[in-house]
Amino acid sequence: MFRIAVMIWLVCAGGLAAQTVEDVGATANAATPVVSTSIPIGDLDIADWESLATRAEGIAETGNASRFALARVRSELIGWRDVFFDASDVNADRLATVADQLAALGAAPEGAEEAAPIADRRAALLAQQDRLSYPDILAREALARANGLITEIARQRRARDAAELLERNGTPVNPASWAEAITGLRTAVTGIWSEAWANSATMMISGRLIPRLALIVVAIAAIIWCVGWSRRALKHANSALPQTDALRHFVLGFAAMAVPVFGVAVIAALLSNSGLAGTSGQAVLTVLTAAGLSIYAAKWLADGFFPAGPDDDGILGYAVDVRQTGRRMTIWLGWVIVGLWLMDALVQTIEIGTMSNAVINLPFQLAIGALMWRLGQAIVHPARSGTTPILTANRMRRIIGLAMQAVAILGPIAAILGYGAAAIAITVPAVLSLAVLATITLLQRLSYAAAGPTNMMSATDGPDPKGLLPVAINFALAVVALPILVLIWGVTIAELQELWTRFLGGFQIGETQISPGNFLTFIVVFMLGVLITRFIKATLKTTVMPRTRFDLGGQNAVVAGFGYVGIFLSALVAFGVAGIDLSSLAIVAGALSVGIGFGLQNIVSNFVSGIILLIERPIGEGDMIEVGGQMGYVRDISVRSTRIETFDRTDVIVPNADLVSNQVTNWTHGNAVGRAIVPVGVAYRSDTAKVMAILREIAEGHPLVLANPAPSVLLMQFGADSIDFEIRAIIRDVNFVMVVRSEILQSINARFEQEGIEIPFAQRDLWLRNPEALRPTTGDDT
Repeated sequence: MFRIAVMIWLVCAGGLAAQTVEDVGATANAATPVVSTSIPIGDLDIADWESLATRAEGIAETGNASRFALARVRSELIGWRDVFFDASDVNADRLATVADQLAALGAAPEGAEEAAPIADRRAALLAQQDRLSYPDILAREALARANGLITEIARQRRARDAAELLERNGTPVNPASWAEAITGLRTAVTGIWSEAWANSATMMISGRLIPRLALIVVAIAAIIWCVGWSRRALKHANSALPQTDALRHFVLGFAAMAVPVFGVAVIAALLSNSGLAGTSGQAVLTVLTAAGLSIYAAKWLADGFFPAGPDDDGILGYAVDVRQTGRRMTIWLGWVIVGLWLMDALVQTIEIGTMSNAVINLPFQLAIGALMWRLGQAIVHPARSGTTPILTANRMRRIIGLAMQAVAILGPIAAILGYGAAAIAITVPAVLSLAVLATITLLQRLSYAAAGPTNMMSATDGPDPKGLLPVAINFALAVVALPILVLIWGVTIAELQELWTRFLGGFQIGETQISPGNFLTFIVVFMLGVLITRFIKATLKTTVMPRTRFDLGGQNAVVAGFGYVGIFLSALVAFGVAGIDLSSLAIVAGALSVGIGFGLQNIVSNFVSGIILLIERPIGEGDMIEVGGQMGYVRDISVRSTRIETFDRTDVIVPNADLVSNQVTNWTHGNAVGRAIVPVGVAYRSDTAKVMAILREIAEGHPLVLANPAPSVLLMQFGADSIDFEIRAIIRDVNFVMVVRSEILQSINARFEQEGIEIPFAQRDLWLRNPEALRPTTGDDT
C-alpha cells in the first residue's frame, strides 16, 4: 500500500513512482511480447504456447502458486494474447478477395452439371479459402483461451488478496508483543546507522568523504536558500493579489508547493548518489520525495479549503474557528501519513513478524482515526451566513464528512482487533482518495475561474460566459482521476492495462467486431461529411438557387432534399471507412427495426410526410395556410414537423402527418391573389341603388382591388336591424386582406357621412305586461 501511495502522489506531481515487483514484472513483460507479431500465424511456434497454456491451466487448477509466479505467468499470457489478437485478421484482405471471386462465379447449379473449367476454378478457390481461414480460426481459439486463463489467474489473485485482507492476527494492544516490535525498530535503525558509518569510513580512507560531504552540504544549503527565497517571493506576490483573482492565486499557491518538493527531491537524489546511505538507507531515501510531497501538498490543500487569513473564507465559506480546526487536521494528517511511510520503509529493511508490524502501525492508525474524525466534524459544518462560497452543496459536505468519520472508526477498530492489513487498506486509501478529490476540486475551481465568475455546485440564473468549456475540463479531470482512485484502492497497473486492452478490443455484433477506434473513425468521417453537406447547402441556398427559376418553396425543397441525401451518404461512407460491415448487421438491424417501428411509427410517419411535402410542395415556406383552426405563415419545414407563425406572432408546431392527411387551406399556393369580403349594413329608409353605387365606387377605387374581374356589390338580406350588403373583391395580395377590409370600411364610413346614409344599430322596445304590480300597496304614491 505504501508503494501504491507513493506512485499515486508522484503521478499527480508529474514524476516517477516506485512500483511493486509484480507490477514491474507484469508491465515489462506485457510491453515486450514473447514473439514477434509480424510472423504469420502459420509460422508461430505453437509448442511454446501450448506449454505455457498447460502450465497456466495447472496453476489455475491447483491454486498454490506464489504471487510472483502468478504475475509472471499472467504477463506471458498477455504477451501471447496480443500476438493472437493481431494475428486474428492476418489474412482478412486475401479472404475478402477470394470471397469476391467466388461471388463472381455465382452459385453452383443445382441438379445440373457445371462446366469443368468453372467447377475446377470453384474448387481451387474453396480450397484456398479453407487454407486462408484456418490461421484466423486458430488465432481466435487461442485468443479465447488466453483471455480465459488471464481471467482465471486474476480471479485467483483477487481471492488471495481478499483472504489476506481478512486474515486476523493477535491484537496489537497486548503488551507482550511490544518488546519484539521495539527490538525490531532498534535493529532497523542500528543497521542503517552501521551501514552508513561503514560507508563513511571507507570513503574517508579513500579520501572521497570530505569533498563529497562538502558538495552535499553546499548543495543542500543552496537549495534551502533558493526554496526559502522563492516561497517568500511567491507568498508576497500572492498576498498582493485581490481575493477575486482565483486563477493567479491558484498558480502561485501551486508553485509555492512545487518548489520545495522539487528541492526535497534534489536533496534525496544527492544523498542517494553519494553512496553514504547504503542499501538499507536507500529504502528510506526513496520515501523522502513522497514525504515532502505529502507535507507540502497537505499544506496546499489546507490553504485552498481552510485559509488562515481572517478575511478569506475559502471556497467552502467556513467560520474562522472551523477553518482553523480543518487546517490543523489537514496538515497533521499529512505528517502522520509521512510517518507511516517512513516507518514502513524502515521495517522493510529487516525481517519482522506480522504481530510486530501490527504493533508498529497501531499508533499511526489511531492518529489517522482521530484526525479524520476531527476533520470530518469540520467538513460537515455548513457555510457561515453572509458568505458566498464557491462550493454550496451542503449535502455533499455532509456525505463526505460522515464518510470520513466512519473511516475514522472502522480503521482503528480493525487494527485493535488484529486485522492490520484491513485497517491499512481502509485508512490510507481513504486519506489518499480524499486528497485526490480535493485536488480535483481545486482544479475545477481553476477551470471555472478561467471561464468566468460562476457557482460550481449550484444553478445560476445567467449563462456561462465560456459555454461548455468548464464542463469539458471537469469531465476530463474526472476521467483522469478515475484510474488514480482505482489504483489507490488496490487495483494494479497490470489489471488496468488488461481492462484497457479489453476496451480497445471492442465488442462483436454478429460477425462484425466494433472497437473504439472504429467508432471514433465513424464519428470523425460522419461529422466531416455533415460539415461538407452543410457548406454545400449554404452555397446552394445563397448562391446557386436564387439564380434559378424555382420559387422560394422549390428552392427550399431542393436544399432540404440535398441535406437528407448528404447525411445519408455521409453515414454510408463513414461505415465503409470505419470498416463496419453492414451486411453482418442486417439480421440484427432487421430484428430491431420491428420493435423500433412500433415504438417510432408516429415519427416515421411524420418523416415520410415531410419527404412528401418537399416533393409535392403543396405548401412552401412563406405560404399563408390554415390547418386545424390555426392560420399563419409557414416559416420552416423540417423532417418531423412544420413551424407556422400565426398573426399574433406565436409559433405553432404542426406534425407533417397532419399536413398530409388533413384538410389544409393554402391562401397563397401558386399566386397571392385572393378575395376580400366586406359586409355593410344600412338603415331601412336608405336608397339601396345609391348605396350599391357608392360601395362599388369605393371598391373599384382601392389600389389593391383588381379591375378584372371587377368587384361586385350584393344585397344579401333584410336583417333584423338593417339592410345587409356585401362587397366581394379580388385583391392582388391576400396577405393584405385585413388591411384592405379596414381601408374600405374607413372609406365607407366617411362617404356615408357625406351622403347622409345612416348605419343603424340594434334597438329594442321593452313592454311591461302588468305595470300596476310595480306600484306600492301602502304609503305615499310619490
